[in-house]
Parts: sequence; C-alpha cells; structure tokens
Amino acid sequence: MRKRALGVAALATLALAATGCGGAEPATPTASSGASAPATAAASGGTLVIWADPSRVQPLQPFAEAFGKENGVTVEVKEISKDNQMTFLTASQQGSGPDIMIGAHDWIGNLVQNGAIDPVTLTEEQKAAFSAKALQAVTFNGQVYGAPYAVENIALIRNTKLAPDAPASIEDLIAKGKKLKADGKVKEVLCLPVGQKGDAFHVYPIFASAGGALFGATSSGDPDPKTVLLGADDSVKAFEKLKDLGEKGDGALRTSITNENYIVNFAAGKCAYLVSGPWAIADVKKAGVAYDISPVPAFEGGKPATPFVGVQTFFVASKGKSKALAQEFVANYVTNVDVAMALYKADPRPPALSAALQQVQAEDPDAVKFMDAGKDGMPMPAIPEMAAIWEPFGIAENAAVKGGDAAAAAAAAQKAVDGALKNN
Repeated sequence: MRKRALGVAALATLALAATGCGGAEPATPTASSGASAPATAAASGGTLVIWADPSRVQPLQPFAEAFGKENGVTVEVKEISKDNQMTFLTASQQGSGPDIMIGAHDWIGNLVQNGAIDPVTLTEEQKAAFSAKALQAVTFNGQVYGAPYAVENIALIRNTKLAPDAPASIEDLIAKGKKLKADGKVKEVLCLPVGQKGDAFHVYPIFASAGGALFGATSSGDPDPKTVLLGADDSVKAFEKLKDLGEKGDGALRTSITNENYIVNFAAGKCAYLVSGPWAIADVKKAGVAYDISPVPAFEGGKPATPFVGVQTFFVASKGKSKALAQEFVANYVTNVDVAMALYKADPRPPALSAALQQVQAEDPDAVKFMDAGKDGMPMPAIPEMAAIWEPFGIAENAAVKGGDAAAAAAAAQKAVDGALKNN
C-alpha cells in the first residue's frame, strides 16, 4: 500500500503491493531485447551498486547479474526501505552512496539542487520509446535526469455491487454514497485518506476541480515556484469545497480515514467508493470485492479533476564510483522491454516504455483504466520548492475537513510556504 509522508522532508519512496498478472522472469535477459541505443563499451572490472526499495530488488537481480557478466563487473543490488531519498542524499554527501538510485521523479529538483544526480544520455529513439508524460516528468531544466520505467496515478475504484455505475460528478458520488450510508449498506460515504496531517496527493483531484492550484505557470507551462497560489482566491474557494465535503458538511472527507485504513475499509465493504491507485488492487482482489476503475469525477461545472502523475525512475548518482557503468546500465539496459516487464510483474504499475505497456494492456485491463484516469493528470512538480508545499497544504486540508475557517487555513498555508521558501 502506498503511504505518502507529506511533510517538508522529502516524500517517502513507494512500496506497492503486487497485483495483476504474474509470470516468470526472463531466464536469459539481454540488453538488446528492447529499444536501446548502440551499447557504449563499459570498462571491464569494477563494481556497480544499485539501491532499490524491497519491491524491486528481486526482479532486478537477474538483469543485474546478466549485465555484470556481459561487462565483466560485479553488480550489487542493495535494499533500502526507509526514508530512501534522504538516505540517498546523506550517503551521497558522505561519499558512500550508490551508483544508481531508484525513486520517484518528483525527487529530481531536490536531487539536482543538491548535486546528487547527473543527466542521463538518451538517444532520440530511446526518448520516443517512452510515453510523452513519463518523459516530461523526468525532464528538468531541459535535461533528462533519469530513465522512467513505471507511471502511476490515482483513480476512483468502486464496489460494483453497491455502485454499479461510475458517478457523473462529485455531487453524484456524494449523493449515492450518503444514500448507501443512510440505508445501512456502508459505514463511510467515501474512502479517501485525510488523517491528522492531511493528504495532498489523494485529495488533489478534488482540490483542482474546485479551482485550487499550488503554483502559477511559467511561459513554458511548468510550475512557477515564484508564484505560490495556496492563498489565492480560487484556492480559498477550493478549501471551502473541502470543508463542505468534510465532517461538518457531507461527511465524505473525515480525518479518521487514513493511509492505514482506507483500503482496508473498502475491501471490507465499509465504503462503496475508494480513491487510490494500483497499489490497492491486491487487497481488493484478495477480499473478493467486485470492482471497477474510472477517473475521479469533477464537480458539476468545475474544472477537470486532474490527479498527480508519478513516475518511478532510475537515477545516475553524481558521486558514484562507477559513473560510466551507471550510465550504460540506465541508458542502454533499463530501457529494454524485458526489464520493464519483470518490474511490472513484481509491482504492477503501467510501464513507461510504450512497447511494454502494449504487452500489459493485452493482459491487464486494470492498467489501461488507471492510465485512462491519469491521461490528463499533472506530473508531480519536480521543482525543489514542492517540498515546502506538502505539510502546510496538509494542515490546511485537515483544518477545513474538521470544519475550520477555510480562508484562514489557506492563508496560514500560504504564509508557511512563503516563509519556508524565503528561508531557503
């Protein structure tokens, strides 16, 4: 299950449960099995160190071993399972970090600012092999800072026995959820995590549909860190909408719904609607719940309910001891179909590599539905300033959901972010 620690500290890495189709890993993986550029000869000898979270260590192992044999080097895949971004940054500064780090694309701004990662050299053919949104996510200041391999976003998952049809709007969802609750068929109108610290990631589609925004935009359409909009009029109205949906309003958003229980509640039939991502499906299937997946609906007459889109990425460490090998592995090995499919089967999220996604679409309709729900989503801002947004937003969300003054909560969030950015 995904748990996002939304604080000023870096976002926690993702640890997702395996779902969807299985299948054996390729017995003899090779670098030539996908859209790779002509291999750059790597120096024989040496050691390549890769840091990965638990869900990726095992599927990477056979490819690491094959790469090692082909290049006459030793490849170590080390499991890192706590505070991965900060662990990497600290180790990088101390000269004890890996050559390759696997993590979320929205780390990029912070990692670049701290001199922790290098751009990755991809040919135009390799770039074209990825989905446009995945490539956009890993591009920062005009340079590609990683090889993307999986794309994720949230959607609306519904219990089709309780809610046969996808709701036409948020208002429609709330009305149906409240009726189910009034009839004693569910305990909750909606399962969307709020908790005691808020959860900007899950509530963002609703916030965006209500007109809220985090940043302005540059002339190129990228988030503008010089223009923070949490306290702007439209964002105040969006926080007021969250208040209307909250504990003193419709009761759809509640602080008692957390990252620890929101999927569990849905799997137990306590709610008909769940806002979550692919990481929820294993528990839903295990519980035997009949379900379907559709985009998070928008408010009637509102803006689109655009979710954040996250992209899992292989980074080349700036201070790694085997940088040439790291570039070779990331640019010419990670970018092949066998690797993408092995990672997908271990941790089913839609691949960033188009050829792998085509295979997945033929096997896993859920992946197609999640991709459809995120097709108009916004890549998580990778600018360093994003780290200052999460905690103040969460505090404002929590206050609004509890029935507090939405304008005051938005103003406090704006002031906190402005102060954090000024001090940096």
